[in-house]
Amino acid sequence: MADYVVELKNVTKRFPGVIAMHNMHIQIRPGEIHGLIGENGAGKSTLIKVLTGVHIPEEGEIFVDGQKVSFSNPVHAREAGIACVYQELNIVPMLPVVDNVFMGRKVTKSSGLLDYPRMHKEAHEALTLLGHPEVDTHIECGKLGMGLQQMVEIAKAVSVKAKLLIMDEPTSSLGEQEVKQLMLTVRKLKAEGIAILFVSHKLEELFELCDRVTVMRDGEHILTEDMSNMTNDKLIQAMVGRSLENQFPKEFGTRGECMLEVKNLNELGVLKNVSFKAYGGEILAFAGLVGAGRTETMRALFGADKIDSGEIYIQGKKVKNGSPGQAIRNGIAFLTEDRKGQGLVLSESIKMNLILANMKKFTRRFLLDHGKIAENSQDMIGTLRIKTPSADEITAQLSGGNQQKVVIGKWINCDAKIYIFDEPTRGIDVGAKVEVYNVMNKLVKEGKCVIMVSSELPEVLGMADRVIVMREGEIMGELERGSDQFNQEDIMRAAWGGRIA
Repeated sequence: MADYVVELKNVTKRFPGVIAMHNMHIQIRPGEIHGLIGENGAGKSTLIKVLTGVHIPEEGEIFVDGQKVSFSNPVHAREAGIACVYQELNIVPMLPVVDNVFMGRKVTKSSGLLDYPRMHKEAHEALTLLGHPEVDTHIECGKLGMGLQQMVEIAKAVSVKAKLLIMDEPTSSLGEQEVKQLMLTVRKLKAEGIAILFVSHKLEELFELCDRVTVMRDGEHILTEDMSNMTNDKLIQAMVGRSLENQFPKEFGTRGECMLEVKNLNELGVLKNVSFKAYGGEILAFAGLVGAGRTETMRALFGADKIDSGEIYIQGKKVKNGSPGQAIRNGIAFLTEDRKGQGLVLSESIKMNLILANMKKFTRRFLLDHGKIAENSQDMIGTLRIKTPSADEITAQLSGGNQQKVVIGKWINCDAKIYIFDEPTRGIDVGAKVEVYNVMNKLVKEGKCVIMVSSELPEVLGMADRVIVMREGEIMGELERGSDQFNQEDIMRAAWGGRIA
């Protein structure tokens, strides 16, 4: 038996104007959980795509079970035993579970027809191995929750007898209970002898699960080490090339006027009498469990969802945000949690995405002012430290963290009064998070009102001036920085139903 199930030696991958990966090496042992971490733009996605046959490297060698291989497409990689569960699931919601499990490969009878009895049997066996025998393989995938949809993706890999399963940010869109279930599943796969390459920005997940970890930076291998020899600080320093003594660089503004007042916002079955105030010069955070109604509150404020009753005041003036366009005109900017689906036009350039929310600012006599657009994009790329060869780069080519910075730049161009950040650091690395926090600090210093929705309690406690906790569409209480209740335990108690006096 080979020492490594998969090994890369001196692999280099180039794209026009950029070396995405240079002399990269990694060795993954059978039956180990191997962490992979690095800043956005470090080359993790390129590595995954080389391993799965999406990208063909210009230099270097790939070995599977000690045998040199060359993947010219994803089918070759899958046949060699390498499977991947991507951050954005490759699920077809309208199709049954069984068809999703067998997507891209045929199981046929001698007649040439699909052998559905065998497919259902094998799909059920794979889901049972993952601890979900209750999943009906006939049901449409879209009717399953996100956690079970992910299990269908993993079942797809298990059913092809994968030797290496790559999991790309697998917990980024899961709730707390779903994450716990995923952790159990990963350990079961390890017990079956399957190697896992676990890609995550969440350091606590790596420490909980992984046997070893590899750190990438600027497309290169920085270190591979046993997790038992690592600490948070060591990992962060290896990732960013410098020590990040303060992961939450909180700066305090001066609380100004009441920018936003919400009175008795109601949406049947979603929101119940939501009332609060938000001020200029502060960060107001919304905490709570998944499904607590935080995002729904923000969508209602932004005119994306219709409310049944309630009042919204901006700087003391009653407004009606009947649509996102009206909300923008009233001075609200909304950085959605779904940056790809709702925040960006991925097929467009960076410079065009940066002006989308306020094109009027970049027109002259009804025509786009390309000089002004170019100047603005260079300023934003510099200010937000967007890693890109040029402002003309197609946004889809950027890493997740850099896409998030483009969304932020787009809304900064709006000159809004109220900035809503919904899960602003989800799926981005430690270094990029600090840059997002610094943007929020800058807005606060300018007297803007910043509202942050976050499921990361350290982030909430690190950056917020006040915290509102929600549960099932209702506000359970409000906490002020400096109070005795401004802590993780009291926030979680409120999130689970205990009111804060």
